[in-house]
Amino acid sequence: MLFKQIRANTRKFLRFFALIIYYGFAQYLPSQPRPGWRMSYFVRRIIVKLIFKKCGLDVIIKSKAYFGKGNSVVMGNRSQLGNNCKVESDLIMGDDVVMGPDVIIMSSAHAFEQLDVTINRQGSLPRRPVTIGNDVWIGTRVIILPGVTIGDKAVIGAASVVTKDVPPRGIAVGNPAKVIRYRGDRLTNGQDSCLRNC
Repeated sequence: MLFKQIRANTRKFLRFFALIIYYGFAQYLPSQPRPGWRMSYFVRRIIVKLIFKKCGLDVIIKSKAYFGKGNSVVMGNRSQLGNNCKVESDLIMGDDVVMGPDVIIMSSAHAFEQLDVTINRQGSLPRRPVTIGNDVWIGTRVIILPGVTIGDKAVIGAASVVTKDVPPRGIAVGNPAKVIRYRGDRLTNGQDSCLRNC
């Protein structure tokens, strides 16, 4: 029993120390294509392995990525957090997720229904984690709201606001984001001339 307590306390200390190193120093290291980006990715990868609940192989954490305490973040193999992204801790991300810069992923929101109480005194709604599947591309400045699930192989267009679930292979754009077609449809319908000629 004592050994388990010592181990748990050591883990808390290492996570706390890793957070200080990340937010005080490592988040400012360069990202690709600036010189030194490979070393920066390596350093941040080591640090987040101590912070995240689960961290896959070869993850990429780009400059100034914010993830709060990070203790509820689950990140799959070869996935990335983009430059200057803001991710609340309740995130489950699959393998091979590509993320553009300035993405915001929310898992909390304010209560606001009571008209006789100001919004800032109503507190927060229950946290609702965001789940992102495998092989997903999230474009620049996308906002994903609490409780959303993005299916495997989906694409979210730049500046979209995702308020509802996106099905597997869905390509969603706009505010609010709507699925405009499915990934791979052009290849199966013989409409791949743009893909060959562009």
